[in-house]
Amino acid sequence: MAKKILLIEDDNILRELITKRLVKGGYQVVQSIDGISGLRAVNDEMPDLVLLDIVLPGMNGFDVLENIKKTESLAKIPVVILSNLWQQEDIDKGLKLGAIDYFIKVNFASEEILEKINNILK
Repeated sequence: MAKKILLIEDDNILRELITKRLVKGGYQVVQSIDGISGLRAVNDEMPDLVLLDIVLPGMNGFDVLENIKKTESLAKIPVVILSNLWQQEDIDKGLKLGAIDYFIKVNFASEEILEKINNILK
């Protein structure tokens, strides 16, 4: 059975691009467009990995990440941040809160994201 990835991203074009690439790579993808529904989806779907934007409507990605990591049943789910926030303090904050990697959107092609996810989920 295909591993499940939850993609929490509010940009429609980017969300569809990443989803197509991940599906082509053999993953099942569940999408969410804001922090609150994203956090709900983590609980409902129990994905193998979460790809998380930081700047989201409703609840930002840092708050989503913090909630995931403080919930015992969710804490072991790997979270990868995918954001346009490139300041070192944002990267440090995401990693300190428990993300296993931090991608800056403008620096990564969807193929590279797929390659990193393959390595994480092996």
